[in-house]
Amino acid sequence: MKSSTTLAAPSPAVAAGAQRQAFLLLRTVFTVAPIIFGLDKFTNLLTHWTMYLAPVATSVVPLPAQTLMYIVGVVEIVAGLAVALRPRFGSLLVAVWLLGIIINLLVLGSYFDVALRDFGLLVGAIALNRLSPVRGR
Repeated sequence: MKSSTTLAAPSPAVAAGAQRQAFLLLRTVFTVAPIIFGLDKFTNLLTHWTMYLAPVATSVVPLPAQTLMYIVGVVEIVAGLAVALRPRFGSLLVAVWLLGIIINLLVLGSYFDVALRDFGLLVGAIALNRLSPVRGR
Protein backbone atom coordinates (compact mmCIF):
# COMPACT_ATOMS: atom_id res chain seq x y z
CA MET A 1 0.00 0.00 0.00
CA LYS A 2 1.43 3.33 -1.07
CA SER A 3 1.08 6.45 1.03
CA SER A 4 1.24 9.93 -0.29
CA THR A 5 3.62 12.37 1.38
CA THR A 6 2.24 15.42 -0.35
CA LEU A 7 -0.27 17.61 1.37
CA ALA A 8 -3.22 19.06 -0.46
CA ALA A 9 -2.98 22.79 -1.04
CA PRO A 10 -5.56 24.75 0.92
CA SER A 11 -8.46 26.11 -1.04
CA PRO A 12 -8.25 29.78 -2.02
CA ALA A 13 -10.99 30.60 0.51
CA VAL A 14 -9.07 28.90 3.35
CA ALA A 15 -5.83 30.62 2.33
CA ALA A 16 -7.58 34.00 2.17
CA GLY A 17 -9.11 33.40 5.59
CA ALA A 18 -5.72 32.51 7.09
CA GLN A 19 -4.17 35.60 5.49
CA ARG A 20 -6.95 37.77 6.94
CA GLN A 21 -6.47 36.26 10.40
CA ALA A 22 -2.70 36.87 10.25
CA PHE A 23 -3.33 40.47 9.18
CA LEU A 24 -5.80 41.06 12.04
CA LEU A 25 -3.47 39.51 14.64
CA LEU A 26 -0.50 41.60 13.53
CA ARG A 27 -2.57 44.77 13.20
CA THR A 28 -3.97 44.33 16.69
CA VAL A 29 -0.57 43.69 18.29
CA PHE A 30 1.14 46.55 16.45
CA THR A 31 -1.69 48.89 17.45
CA VAL A 32 -1.99 47.95 21.12
CA ALA A 33 1.66 47.36 22.07
CA PRO A 34 3.08 50.71 20.87
CA ILE A 35 0.23 52.59 22.54
CA ILE A 36 0.76 50.77 25.85
CA PHE A 37 4.54 51.21 25.72
CA GLY A 38 4.11 54.84 24.68
CA LEU A 39 1.78 55.56 27.59
CA ASP A 40 4.19 53.83 29.96
CA LYS A 41 6.93 56.30 29.01
CA PHE A 42 4.94 58.79 31.12
CA THR A 43 4.44 56.49 34.13
CA ASN A 44 7.45 54.10 34.11
CA LEU A 45 5.27 51.34 35.56
CA LEU A 46 6.70 48.57 33.37
CA THR A 47 10.33 49.69 33.65
CA HIS A 48 12.47 52.78 34.01
CA TRP A 49 12.81 53.50 30.28
CA THR A 50 15.75 55.90 30.45
CA MET A 51 18.10 52.99 31.21
CA TYR A 52 17.61 51.89 27.60
CA LEU A 53 18.68 55.26 26.21
CA ALA A 54 22.22 55.52 24.87
CA PRO A 55 24.08 58.50 26.40
CA VAL A 56 24.92 59.75 22.93
CA ALA A 57 21.21 60.51 22.46
CA THR A 58 21.25 63.15 25.21
CA SER A 59 24.49 64.60 23.86
CA VAL A 60 23.00 64.94 20.35
CA VAL A 61 19.64 66.22 21.60
CA PRO A 62 20.37 68.40 24.63
CA LEU A 63 17.32 67.37 26.65
CA PRO A 64 17.05 65.38 29.86
CA ALA A 65 16.64 61.63 29.30
CA GLN A 66 13.11 61.60 30.75
CA THR A 67 12.05 64.42 28.41
CA LEU A 68 13.34 62.36 25.48
CA MET A 69 11.30 59.43 26.78
CA TYR A 70 8.18 61.63 26.77
CA ILE A 71 8.87 62.39 23.10
CA VAL A 72 9.44 58.68 22.45
CA GLY A 73 6.12 57.94 24.15
CA VAL A 74 4.24 60.35 21.91
CA VAL A 75 5.88 58.87 18.80
CA GLU A 76 4.95 55.36 19.90
CA ILE A 77 1.33 56.33 20.56
CA VAL A 78 1.14 57.99 17.14
CA ALA A 79 2.70 54.89 15.53
CA GLY A 80 0.12 52.62 17.18
CA LEU A 81 -2.73 54.86 16.02
CA ALA A 82 -1.23 54.94 12.50
CA VAL A 83 -1.28 51.13 12.40
CA ALA A 84 -4.93 51.15 13.52
CA LEU A 85 -6.00 53.71 10.92
CA ARG A 86 -3.63 53.06 8.00
CA PRO A 87 -1.88 49.73 8.58
CA ARG A 88 0.13 49.80 5.37
CA PHE A 89 1.76 53.13 6.33
CA GLY A 90 1.72 52.56 10.09
CA SER A 91 3.51 49.23 9.82
CA LEU A 92 6.40 50.89 8.00
CA LEU A 93 6.49 53.65 10.61
CA VAL A 94 6.71 51.01 13.35
CA ALA A 95 9.42 49.12 11.43
CA VAL A 96 11.56 52.25 11.06
CA TRP A 97 10.98 53.12 14.72
CA LEU A 98 12.06 49.62 15.77
CA LEU A 99 15.19 49.96 13.64
CA GLY A 100 16.00 53.15 15.53
CA ILE A 101 15.50 51.37 18.85
CA ILE A 102 17.77 48.52 17.71
CA ILE A 103 20.50 50.97 16.67
CA ASN A 104 20.18 52.79 20.02
CA LEU A 105 20.55 49.50 21.93
CA LEU A 106 23.58 48.47 19.86
CA VAL A 107 25.21 51.86 20.46
CA LEU A 108 24.43 51.49 24.16
CA GLY A 109 26.45 48.27 24.06
CA SER A 110 24.07 46.22 26.16
CA TYR A 111 20.57 44.77 26.07
CA PHE A 112 21.46 42.76 22.98
CA ASP A 113 18.63 40.35 23.87
CA VAL A 114 16.14 43.22 23.63
CA ALA A 115 17.69 44.32 20.33
CA LEU A 116 17.24 40.78 18.95
CA ARG A 117 13.62 40.70 20.15
CA ASP A 118 13.01 44.07 18.53
CA PHE A 119 14.48 42.73 15.28
CA GLY A 120 11.85 39.98 15.38
CA LEU A 121 9.19 42.64 15.92
CA LEU A 122 10.60 44.63 12.99
CA VAL A 123 10.19 41.56 10.76
CA GLY A 124 6.63 41.20 12.05
CA ALA A 125 5.91 44.85 11.20
CA ILE A 126 7.19 44.28 7.66
CA ALA A 127 5.00 41.16 7.41
CA LEU A 128 2.02 43.31 8.45
CA ASN A 129 2.91 45.75 5.70
CA ARG A 130 2.99 42.94 3.12
CA LEU A 131 -0.38 41.62 4.33
CA SER A 132 -2.03 45.06 4.43
CA PRO A 133 -4.46 45.79 1.65
CA VAL A 134 -3.53 48.58 -0.71
CA ARG A 135 -5.64 51.63 0.13
CA GLY A 136 -8.30 52.33 -2.45
CA ARG A 137 -8.62 48.74 -3.72
